[in-house]
Amino acid sequence: MRNAAIFAALFIACVFLPPWLRKAGSGIFDEFRAPIDVLPAALGDLEKYWALNSNSKKALLEAGRDLARLNASYQLKNMENSVLREKLARYENFFRIPSYDKYRMEVARVARRDISAWWQIMVIRKGSAHGIKEGCAVISSGGVVGRISKVGAYTSVVELVSSSKFRMAAYIEGENRPVIYQGAGAVTFHEACGEVTDVPIDVSAYSNGRPLRLWTSSLAGTFPDGLLIGEVKTLSLDSDGVFKSGMVLLSGELSSLREVAVLVPIENASK
Repeated sequence: MRNAAIFAALFIACVFLPPWLRKAGSGIFDEFRAPIDVLPAALGDLEKYWALNSNSKKALLEAGRDLARLNASYQLKNMENSVLREKLARYENFFRIPSYDKYRMEVARVARRDISAWWQIMVIRKGSAHGIKEGCAVISSGGVVGRISKVGAYTSVVELVSSSKFRMAAYIEGENRPVIYQGAGAVTFHEACGEVTDVPIDVSAYSNGRPLRLWTSSLAGTFPDGLLIGEVKTLSLDSDGVFKSGMVLLSGELSSLREVAVLVPIENASK
């Protein structure tokens, strides 16, 4: 009876409290819950550390040699990257092309992902203390992951590109006419997809036997041009006979993400 009375009192308080007070209470609860979300991921990192620490001396020497080779390879890649960046800067200056270097990447580990909302949201282990704000784009090596929908001090909620609430402007490979992309959840547990609409009637889903890719458009505001969203698998004529719409298959990496990068706008970037 006591637990039921407490539950009833909390329910009545949630219903009749003013909205601003409920919002403040929700924010306090999120900050209180943040360490609980981060703890399992942190324990997993600690477990990996001790597992590596228990390796034999021979295994560590072999790992060291492999790491030295990788470091040498990365040094060469960094040199190549520096040369390419300088060349790109010269081309941008010569052709007066605007630079898209308006973001810094804040790499964050995934803290929590619920089975019930697997294709809708996930929680990452960085927040406002690291400069992250609501609306920031989230990407990975596979392309667009989503955008920040809620920010705490040390955790943030990402609305995934597969969520039905995710919507943005985009363009199809080889086209400069904007289209609309919206997440559609998942066809199966292993396949996330979305929908592309307002596609011009003369556009086909395939070119030279391969599906066309869907890219982000800067019209979306928080996303720069040219980030991969997915592949356009099908296109069919809408009932109005004016535009086409179809299915977009998203990256397979979306189901097994461990780290993501948040594109944080640089405040003093040239416009």
